[in-house]
Amino acid sequence: MDVKIEASWKARIGAEFDKPYFAQLVQTVKQEYRQYACYPPGPLIFNAFNLCPFEQVKVVIIGQDPYHEPGQAMGLSFSVPDGVPMPPSLINIFKEIEQDLGTRMPATGNLTRWAQQGVMLLNATLTVRAHQAGSHQRIGWETFTDAAIRALSAGRDHLVFILWGGYARSKAALIDRSRHLVLQSVHPSPLSANRGGWFGNHHFSQANAYLTANGITPIIW
Repeated sequence: MDVKIEASWKARIGAEFDKPYFAQLVQTVKQEYRQYACYPPGPLIFNAFNLCPFEQVKVVIIGQDPYHEPGQAMGLSFSVPDGVPMPPSLINIFKEIEQDLGTRMPATGNLTRWAQQGVMLLNATLTVRAHQAGSHQRIGWETFTDAAIRALSAGRDHLVFILWGGYARSKAALIDRSRHLVLQSVHPSPLSANRGGWFGNHHFSQANAYLTANGITPIIW
């Protein structure tokens, strides 16, 4: 695993690469990719960072780990490449956007356009073994991504952190709420969303209202 990360991120969290846990993490991930099918493809592991430089981040959407079926994971939480059927959680995200903002369901689940506007689509775990959700949790990725969240909280102002589901909500403790907006709800997966609390959360309009109020260009969701 070659650690190639965008320069502004390297300046902010590059010290993590020199820590013992990260050296062990790299060895573990390399071994996993040699032995098993793993996702996303190696060059896309740090895609969330590379598409969204530190100073350009406006919104952070925290996911748990990458999609674990072939062709889905692209290094951006909840996103799938063009031409890949949208997973149920992503369909529910777009349904809420349609209810909240009136924006029609798009033809593709590729969220690169969000990332390029400053939406950091950050999975807490950046890799996964094929067909095994959560298989690369607790090998060191969370330490690294927690450092990224802390860096954003301390180094920027007026960001929107969007936390869906219990796992993402556990990251709220890393965020300075006196400087940032934290939006929380149940997860958009059908199991959670259908029990209530997802549809009608208005996170997308709330995020844009907060950005606009602070003189920041809103997101075209």
